[in-house]
Order: sequence, then structure tokens, then C-alpha cells
Amino acid sequence: MIFQRALQRELASAAGASFTVLFSISVTWTLITILGKAAGGKVASEDVIALLAFAALNYLPTVLILTSFISVLMVVTRTYRDSEMVVWFASGLSLTRWIRPVLTFGMPIVLLTALLAFYATPWAKQKSIEYTDRFQKREDLQQVSPGQFRESASSNRIFFVEGVSGQTAVVHNVFVNTVDEKGTAIVVAKEGSITEAPDGTRFLELKNGRRYQGQPGSPEFQTMEFEKYSMRVASQEAVSASAQKVEAMTSSDLLKDPGPLARAEVLWRLSIPIMCTLLLLLAIPLGFVNPRAGSSANLIVALLVFFTYQNLVKVFEGNVKQGKFMFGTAWWPLHLLILLIVIGLFAWRANVNHRYHPRAMWARFKNGGAQARTKGGV
Repeated sequence: MIFQRALQRELASAAGASFTVLFSISVTWTLITILGKAAGGKVASEDVIALLAFAALNYLPTVLILTSFISVLMVVTRTYRDSEMVVWFASGLSLTRWIRPVLTFGMPIVLLTALLAFYATPWAKQKSIEYTDRFQKREDLQQVSPGQFRESASSNRIFFVEGVSGQTAVVHNVFVNTVDEKGTAIVVAKEGSITEAPDGTRFLELKNGRRYQGQPGSPEFQTMEFEKYSMRVASQEAVSASAQKVEAMTSSDLLKDPGPLARAEVLWRLSIPIMCTLLLLLAIPLGFVNPRAGSSANLIVALLVFFTYQNLVKVFEGNVKQGKFMFGTAWWPLHLLILLIVIGLFAWRANVNHRYHPRAMWARFKNGGAQARTKGGV
């Protein structure tokens, strides 16, 4: 009991430090990506915090799996480095005695990753898609940030506004460049706003400006001054429920969908808690290190093992998406292989550490004494 309590405290301390570092790195990287999209006009600047929270929730299962794996590996490596494992094996204890306290520590993390994978992460992805689509479905003029050029959804019109006033879509000092079959038209106005006709058609209404139209390279241009000028603007159509991404579907909806995309997503969500459990067990025999050598090599090997395992799961997921593998024959072979590797490593470590067992040490002591007497007699 004393050993288990001490091990639980050490594992919790290592997990806290590892999670803080990994989560900070992922959040920082995600924040940089989202800020880049906001600067490019792909997402609304006021949605950055919400999108960051949703993205962090999406990355959380992977961060938790890597945290639990590294934590167990670091603790086991420390016991080898401080020669505590020598005393452990010399006391007649096996490496398998570590399984119970490690699983006691890791089961809450496994359950948390399962809840995140099947419920929280799909919700976060759905909300992220809603926020992004809501911004993309806004009218072209409403997407323009002051001081930035913005291309319209139809890619034939460029907007520029100098400022925005109030909570409405009224903008000041508007520049619009339109290219169509008639040539190039440039419109400048002191202000503009979005209006809606009775039939639902939306127009960009510009006031007090000029319009220039002509063919590039031709000296013939038409100039027109106006007090009010209306331009029809197109907003993107709403995305139907059937076009939602599979990653954002709820788990109950995925189970009802027999399609390959839904089956592949089920495979990925099911693999997350299984990966967490197997990596917890794999970290115990993988934590061996020579006390005279450094322990950094173990961490590098752990990262390679984690990313290799994750990428292989993605490979099976991709094959299910493409219809090359059936779900029933694709979700378990890789995990079974990792389980056999775990069992093999435990058996190998038990065989190597057998020399530390008291009976083996006593047999070597007696053999050594008999050889010494033989040499003395000679």
C-alpha cells in the first residue's frame, strides 16, 4: 500500500507537468493558426476565443493519451536510473506488479478520453463548423475588415473600406472593383450599407460616389456620379444538415449510418481509449534504462512509438473510408498486435530480470563459492 500511494503521487506529479507543457504547446500553436485565419478574413475576429476553446477540446484526447504514456515512462525510467528496480527485483517482485497501480492511475484518464472522443469532441467540432460557416455566410461587405482588401465569395469583386460605424453594416469610404464580361468597373463612395428587398434579395447600397467602367488598356472609360447606387450581392447558401462533416456527427448518428465515412469515424473514436490503455501498459517495460546511461533516449523512443501507433490507426481509418477494409476486420488487428508486443516485452523483461531473483542470486553465489574452493584445492 505504501508503494502504491507513493507511486500514485509520483505519477500524478509527472502527469501534471507533462500535461501543462503539452497543452500549452498545442494551445499556442492553435492560437497562431486561428489568428492567421482571422487576419486573412477567413474567420471573425470576435470568434477567436471561442474557436480556440473548441480546437483545444479537439486536441485534448491526444494530449491526454501522450501525457499518460510519458508520465508512466518517466516514473519507470527514474526507478531504473536510481537503481530502485534492482532492489525491487532482488526482493522477488515482478515487473507485472506495476500493472495494477499504473492502471489505477490511468483508468480515469482512459474514461475521460472515451467521453471526450464520443461526446465532447464531436460537439466542439460541430460548434467550430457553425462559427466558421456563420461568418462565411455573411454578406461580402460585412466580412470586410477596415483597412483590408477582401475578395467576394464569387471571386469577381474586391472590396475595401476605410472604417465602420455603429453596430450596423454601415461602412465609410468604400472601394469596389468588379470584373465581368463587360469589362472592369470601379466604384468609390463615401458610405455604403446592406439593404434587403421584399423578395429577400440583398443589395449593397452606396451613396455619394463615382463609377468608372471600361476595358483595361483602352482609353474609353465611362464615368458616372451618383447619389445612390445599388449593387446586388450574393451570400453563400446555408449548409444543409446532410452536408455536415462526419467528424462533427454525434456518436448515436454515426452508429446509425452504415456508410464507410461513418464507420471510419467510429473506428477512430473507438481507438482513442484503446490506445490510451495499451500505451499505459507499454510504458512499463519500455521504461527500462541503464542507470549509467542517460534517460533522454527513452523519451525519444516513446514519441516515435506514440506517433507511429497513431499514424497506423489513421492508415486503417483511411482504408475504411476508401472501402478497402471492412470495419469489422479493421478496428482490432493493430490493437491486438500492440497487445502482443506489450506481453512480449513483459516476458522479455521478466526473463532478463530473473537474475535478480533471490533464488537465482543464491544459486550464483553457491556456484561461485564452489568454483573458488575448486581452484583453492588445485
